[in-house]
Amino acid sequence: MIRVTPLILAVALFMEQMDSTVIATSLPAIATDIGTEPISLKLALTSYFVSLAIFIPLSGWMADRFGSKNIFRLAIFVFMLGSLACSFSYSLETFVFSRFFQGLGASMMTPVGRLLLVRSTPRNELVNAMAWLTVPALLGPVSGPLLGGFLTTYLSWHWIFWINIPIGILGIIMASIFLKVVDVRNPRPIDVVGFILASIAFAGVVFGLSVVSLPALPLIYGYLTLAVGVTSAILYYLHAVRTEHPLLDPSLLRHRLFRSSITGGSLFRIGVGAVPFLLPLMLQLGFGLTPLQSGGITFVSAIGAIASKFISQFLYGRIGFPRVLGFAAIFGGLLIGVQGLFTAQTSIPVMMTVLLLGGILRSVFFTGSNALGYADVDNEEASQATAIVAVAQQISIALGVAIAGAILEISGLTHGGNLALIDFQVAFFVVGGLSACAGILYLLLPADAGSNVSGHNAIGAPKAIVVPKEP
Repeated sequence: MIRVTPLILAVALFMEQMDSTVIATSLPAIATDIGTEPISLKLALTSYFVSLAIFIPLSGWMADRFGSKNIFRLAIFVFMLGSLACSFSYSLETFVFSRFFQGLGASMMTPVGRLLLVRSTPRNELVNAMAWLTVPALLGPVSGPLLGGFLTTYLSWHWIFWINIPIGILGIIMASIFLKVVDVRNPRPIDVVGFILASIAFAGVVFGLSVVSLPALPLIYGYLTLAVGVTSAILYYLHAVRTEHPLLDPSLLRHRLFRSSITGGSLFRIGVGAVPFLLPLMLQLGFGLTPLQSGGITFVSAIGAIASKFISQFLYGRIGFPRVLGFAAIFGGLLIGVQGLFTAQTSIPVMMTVLLLGGILRSVFFTGSNALGYADVDNEEASQATAIVAVAQQISIALGVAIAGAILEISGLTHGGNLALIDFQVAFFVVGGLSACAGILYLLLPADAGSNVSGHNAIGAPKAIVVPKEP
């Protein structure tokens, strides 16, 4: 069951992660078919991420109220319906609404899937389980552009949504048969005020960052919604600390390892989130490659993600969380920066080697970071913890794209506004440096931090905290 459970859950995560990137390469074809401009169609990307931001905070309450297994299967079904709606869209309005509806299903799949894994896995086996869950989830973003380019070129853009149907059906069937999870329910009252404030906060931040990085609207709208989002986030915090049952409980950040996982993981994810935006642009606009050629090069990082599965548990058990996470973040960030040294004359094998090593380090990092976050969080707090993690992930990815887009814009203005190779180099160096800084946060942790999860015990270290298992 250690392998079966995360692989079942990874079906949904793979589908959601792949879908969020596959559409990018198909925007021109979709825009032509429904009679709009590609730049306007980027509103569909934004509406999807806004939907995630609105409903992810509700996922923990939904799982506690109606059962995590039930909500997980329902989320896959809603995502499938949204996929069908996208494939039959005939205008900009219908496509934007369909992507928003699809995002509703996706908002529940990832956090509830991770919650099911945490509740069904003993803490000392969590690293191995997270590795099996992380690999398929990492395949999605890198396989999306390749698959999108292939389907759009040789079939039609509709297939990028139809392909979700058999995958979703398989996920629902496997979850119904094989998922053996004690479905603990805690029907606490819903925090309506908190939901409204959190929705405005996270949607405002994600929408604002999306508009700033992918301007489909005047930039003033991005800055205004970003300001509204930040203000609502402050108001939410003031509300949550005074509420008995907040939607997302900020008191969970009292746990040092959970707090470190959120902070370090978000900082590292800024660079990781920027790469799928920067690299295809540089390969296509800067080096003149086709979308399919670009996707073929970037896909190699998926092989690195798969390879990391076989070393993650060994590394964390032998060396411990702080040092492995620290050095994985530092060298992973440096490899992101190295991509800024690519030129049109750089050989493809060299590019693929850098991306392969980066894929290994990213997968090792996220396997450990995700597992470490639950080392000092008990099962009663797990539902809220998974929702907080999911929100932090979405915001950090959006922030990474926004930072990369802003750097390209500012750097481009220094030489007339047209993108040049130097603009991409600056962007890669900056986001790579930010990711590398995450390593410092982990190296400051005690050597035996999270040893109840990793199995590592430093000589002379105090006894690790034992998190009680669910009866």
